Amino acid sequence: MGRKVLVTGGAGFIGSHVAAAYVAAGDEVTVLDDLSSGAMANVPSGARFVRADIRSPEARALLASGGFTLLNHHAAQVDVRISVADPVRDSDINILGLLNLLAGARTGGVRRVLFASSGGAVYVEHGRLPHGEAAAKLPLSPYGSAKLACEYYLATFAQLYGLESAVLRYSNVYGPRQNGAGEGGVVAVFAHRLAAGEPVTIFGDGRQTRDLVYAGDVAEANLLASECRLGPLGELDARAFNIGTGIETGVTELAEVLAAALGRRLDARYQPARAGELRRSALAIDKAAAELGWRPRTPLREGLASTLRAIVGPDGGTAGPGPARDSGGTGRMGSRRLRAEPEARSA
Repeated sequence: MGRKVLVTGGAGFIGSHVAAAYVAAGDEVTVLDDLSSGAMANVPSGARFVRADIRSPEARALLASGGFTLLNHHAAQVDVRISVADPVRDSDINILGLLNLLAGARTGGVRRVLFASSGGAVYVEHGRLPHGEAAAKLPLSPYGSAKLACEYYLATFAQLYGLESAVLRYSNVYGPRQNGAGEGGVVAVFAHRLAAGEPVTIFGDGRQTRDLVYAGDVAEANLLASECRLGPLGELDARAFNIGTGIETGVTELAEVLAAALGRRLDARYQPARAGELRRSALAIDKAAAELGWRPRTPLREGLASTLRAIVGPDGGTAGPGPARDSGGTGRMGSRRLRAEPEARSA
């Protein structure tokens, strides 16, 4: 018999992949989402849907009375720029929203909480890459500070109330269903603009790097973390796992590969770097491999091809910023950085 799982943010990009993975595993899944950025089309078939804000009494009551064994928390304010401009709004959603859910989870007897944190936002800017879980924490943005604060709250609730939790610190997740509008992920933003024949805007000199991990692989990590045996909570990082690839990819390099895959010439416009964003990012994944049995299986080239198929229409134009279904893309683990080679056009 499967678990009874509540996935917050399950109508959004990453959360919908996670919810679908639970459904496929035979779990009874409820998706909680306010649809402020998600879409009903992303909610997987077979999942129950509840529309509510994570800060609401309704969300708290659902957890208190729903008989859930697992809370998987992906709903969040994810825009770094918004967090810099309005830290109060960011903390209201990301910190108080979590606390509201945890209050309901305590009452409802939830056995485990799985929390989506950010390995690209909680670690110190400098230092040796890739960062391991024990690396120094010094967020550059209120968004990163809120994620780190949530990790501390989870550790406190585990010690005070016995509410077991595990934390997944994501690198930069990409894949089908990622929104290309506004402050969406860099892959989706670039892909939509390139498919429309428009220039891409790169903030900074383009040599800044990101650790890009495919959404399908992230969903698999969630399944494994939902059932793994957790060690003693001796310090904050004991039950935290980096979920990335450990490979740095330059932002201009990424734009070049996407342009080549679409058969287009890259037209890049450079703007000053934005406050709160990292210069370089890469996560060590040895702990996830050892304790979860997880490694990313999708090489960047293959994941980008899958993402492009999902968002580019048959005539070569963009399919629009709305939701798109996953078209696959699970393969072997890549071990090198992508280059803008001609064969990338096969996507």
